[in-house]
Amino acid sequence: MAKKAAAKPAAKAKKAKGDKPAKAKKTTAKAASKSDDFRAKSADELNDQLTGMKKEQFNLRFQRANGQVDNTGRIRVLRRNIARIQTVLTEQRRAAQTKG
Repeated sequence: MAKKAAAKPAAKAKKAKGDKPAKAKKTTAKAASKSDDFRAKSADELNDQLTGMKKEQFNLRFQRANGQVDNTGRIRVLRRNIARIQTVLTEQRRAAQTKG
């Protein structure tokens, strides 16, 4: 008996990397970032805000351990805002040192 050649399915055409539609560029002015808001405040205001955020983070940590936390995303937002404030405080300290 003669063997029939198995028909191979046609290979799918691969897309080139440049085939994605171009995204429209935003022409609006850059919105103020959270870090810019923090930079506009004094060191005392930032320290007060930092203390409040650390207390809230402490409470959320206990709520998470007990399974009572409602908004789990708030933990992440707090952690990042604390880091932003600490960064701005460090920038302000270094700027004050370079001024002399």
